[in-house]
This record gives sequence, structure tokens and C-alpha cells, in this order.
Amino acid sequence: MCGFHHTNGEVVVTIDDDLQQDPESIPRMLEELNDKELDLVYGNYASKKHPLGRNLGSSLVNWFYRLIFKMPITVTSFRAMRRPLVSSVLRYDLNFTYLDGLLAWNTTRIGAVVIPHRDRAEGRSGYTLSKLVGLAMNVFTNFSLLPLQLVSFVGITSAALGLSLGAWYTFAALLAKVSVPGYASTIVAVLVLGGLQLFGLGIMGEYLGRLHLNVNRKPQFTVRQILLSDDRSDDRSDDRSDDRTEERCVG
Repeated sequence: MCGFHHTNGEVVVTIDDDLQQDPESIPRMLEELNDKELDLVYGNYASKKHPLGRNLGSSLVNWFYRLIFKMPITVTSFRAMRRPLVSSVLRYDLNFTYLDGLLAWNTTRIGAVVIPHRDRAEGRSGYTLSKLVGLAMNVFTNFSLLPLQLVSFVGITSAALGLSLGAWYTFAALLAKVSVPGYASTIVAVLVLGGLQLFGLGIMGEYLGRLHLNVNRKPQFTVRQILLSDDRSDDRSDDRSDDRTEERCVG
């Protein structure tokens, strides 16, 4: 994010400093960016040369990314992105930053090219499994209400199960098949009341989640380009009803 504030090119590329990503692949990424009119292109690895723990952590991050943003993309730190997209994420100045989530909030024109991945020349990666799991949790909690919705779902399921068991135990009691007095009513009360409590927590969580997304400044839209018609009036003091302005936006 700091580097983005100091760039001024029309296309910005991020690349790791461990020499595992090949800078010679950048022209291919730029070609994909221009030919398909994309806003963002990732460099995906034909074969990853990372340790098992690093690969597991990366897989978890990518699984959460696809689940939340509904995009069949494998995200990496090797990216090429257009200037308007970079400018759109610079408005975010909060903590727990996840760059790929911010980019996905501002565009759906995302592609990828397959690139080679080299063995690390020396040293060890600073991305341990625990740090990648922490990054995955940033994705899960900063960009999605899914955990809160899961609580609501569990609550509804528990309440429905309690009511179903209540109906069953009532029927069994009428047939004198309940051998332990009070057992049925206790189980049903626990399931129904516990389910309703979880459901209530889920509803309150939905409200808090929406506040959370607003605090995180989730954009309503991003303006990619503003087109002005050729027949705009030169005299701006005249009636502006003849001006025709079209904004191309992405959700």
C-alpha cells in the first residue's frame, strides 16, 4: 500500500523480492491485460516451489477468496493492475488489509496467465503457515458476513430440530413410550430455546456485519471511465440540458 502511493505509471506490477517469480513474464501479463481489456491480471504458477505448509496456507486463502468473491481465480502476489484500480484501493487506510479483497471489491475484470515458478535461491519465506492462516481469517472476517450467517443457520436448524423432536416426543408420550419423565420436555426446551438464541445472535450479527462493511468502506461502485459526447456545448453558462455524460461503472 505504501508503494502504491509512490507509483505514477498507467500499469502497476507487484512482485516478490525472493526471485521465485520471473520478471520476464511481465510482458505476457501486460499483453493479457490489454488484449482482454482487463483491470487486473495474476501470474499463476505452473508448479509451485513452496514448502508443504506454505502451499496449505495459500490453498486456504484461495479457497476463502473463491467462496466470498465468487471468482474462479487463484490469487498470487504477482499482479499487474491498471492505474484507476490502484487509485480505487488507496482510499482504504484501515488495518488488517487484504489487497486482493480490496481489488475484487472494485472490479470483476480479472484474469490470469500461467508463469514459471523458481526455487528460492536462499533464505526462508516470511510467510509461515500461521501467518497465512491469519491472512485467511482477514479474508473471512473483513469481506464477508458468512460467519454471522452461519450462526443464524445453525440457530434455525437447532430450533427446527427441537420442534420436530417436540412433536415426536409428544406423540411418544401419548403412546406411553417415554420411560423417563421430564426427559422429552428438557431436550426440546434446550434445543428450541438454544436455537432461538443463536438465531437472535445471528440477526444482531447481520446488523453489526453491515456496520462492519461500512466501516471497511466497501464501495458501492467504481467509475472506470467517463465519456463525454462530442456535441457538448462550449458555453457552460447556457442551459446544460444538452450535455450528455455517460459513466461506465462496475459493481
